[in-house]
Amino acid sequence: MTYTTLRHDWTAEEIAALYDLPFMKLVYQAQTVHRANHQIEHIEKAVLLNIKTGACPENCGYCSQSAHFDTGLEKEKLMPVSEVLDAAQKAKDAGAARFCMGAAWRSPPAAAMPALIEMIEGVNKLGLETCMTLGMLKEEQAQTLADAGLDYYNHNIDTSPEYYDKVVTTRTFDDRINTLNAARDAGMKLCTGGILGMGESRADRVSMLRTLSSLTPHPESVPINRLVPIDGTPLADAERINDEEWIRTIAVARIMMPTTTVRLAAGRHELDWAAQTLCFMAGANSVFYGERLLTTPNVAMEEDEKKVFKLKQVG
Repeated sequence: MTYTTLRHDWTAEEIAALYDLPFMKLVYQAQTVHRANHQIEHIEKAVLLNIKTGACPENCGYCSQSAHFDTGLEKEKLMPVSEVLDAAQKAKDAGAARFCMGAAWRSPPAAAMPALIEMIEGVNKLGLETCMTLGMLKEEQAQTLADAGLDYYNHNIDTSPEYYDKVVTTRTFDDRINTLNAARDAGMKLCTGGILGMGESRADRVSMLRTLSSLTPHPESVPINRLVPIDGTPLADAERINDEEWIRTIAVARIMMPTTTVRLAAGRHELDWAAQTLCFMAGANSVFYGERLLTTPNVAMEEDEKKVFKLKQVG
């Protein structure tokens, strides 16, 4: 294949063979694909704000915001629009290109839609790309958000279709795909990825990436998270996946989806600088910037400025 080939027909055997490559050979191949499709010095800076916290009726086994688990999280109502726009201005001043807004809902309630539209329009006026993650969407909800100017809709598939019901039982894997299709059909770009370290096998990681690459077109943004265990959730004691497997997953994602923005996402605060560097070499070209990701820790901004963004073009 050429380094710009966009494929939607990857087989499980082909993906597994990529995973099995000698580590440096895999990173080199991913870096070659990355250089052919992206500015090598560019790392996107995205800021994520929790605009509505807790009391979610879903039972995602990794999530502190589920009403099914006692995690000690304080429930909060939807933030006022003015506070969201103030946070977006601060994100812009810090050099962010994309402002992401997340709400702990199964799906957005009708009563919240006017405020969400105001947020989208206000953030767009600041010159930032807009992204929201609000749970499942019906076609009309997706169109309303798109008409308001929402650039990206985030809805992670989390894991493979085969392993999904080991993590979540209040919705199905097909529900996730249906929301992604609704967002795409409405004209929005997709931000969708997964979480590593929830007890899944490598075969599940292969299947997850195969599912993502089968979407047409490929998702414009793919966050690769590592589970941050939360006390009180079913996955609080999950065995930590090692750094090498995370880097391999990023590299395989880069090779399979050459033009996609691959985000080194949750769990990054646990990586030392050498491991982070290998993630970028393997094709990651986006990070979340800020002290927290919804309810979990993130790398200190001062640390990112000294290392990740010191010699990079951001925006």
